[in-house]
Amino acid sequence: MELVLDLKKRYTYADYLTWADDKMRELVDGFIRMMAPAPGSIHQEVSGDLFARLYHVIKKNKGNCKIYPAPFDVRLPKNGETEDDQIYTVVQPDICVVCDPSKIDKRGCIGAPDLVVEIQSLSTTRYDLTKKFDLYESSGVREYWVVYPYGVEVFLLQSDGKYDDGTKYDRGKIPVHIFDGCEIDLTDIF
Repeated sequence: MELVLDLKKRYTYADYLTWADDKMRELVDGFIRMMAPAPGSIHQEVSGDLFARLYHVIKKNKGNCKIYPAPFDVRLPKNGETEDDQIYTVVQPDICVVCDPSKIDKRGCIGAPDLVVEIQSLSTTRYDLTKKFDLYESSGVREYWVVYPYGVEVFLLQSDGKYDDGTKYDRGKIPVHIFDGCEIDLTDIF
């Protein structure tokens, strides 16, 4: 029997956990956003390359940080709620880095990752640059990378809780700001 959900109804993470089907979804403020069933080959190649490079940066720094590729649930509670029936936002970034081990549990991450990477496709660009941008900013994601076919735009969270205007990188080295003095080379990715 096919699962039928009301796209105008507000759901919680507890509801989300009961949806036993193969459809990819996110919840933003309790409302369902359907995701594409599978990204394309270019998306996956870029994702794999960035994941590998970030993984090596993390291992080099020997810290507590962990890196996770999608699908990986990131629950973003508004007021520190931790109960499943009080959480209304769960997203699946393409890549996220979490440096606080207390935010990781068996179901994913609860709270803002330190770095989030979203790789653009025709169907996600507007969403990633508006709704997800605002969501990551208000949740306290320190570093947000928006990846295009030609480069990366990096937004850094400022002391006022807002992202800066962003810095674009299309070749050469890109700093990984959550790690002082670390960078990855974009040359082989684009």
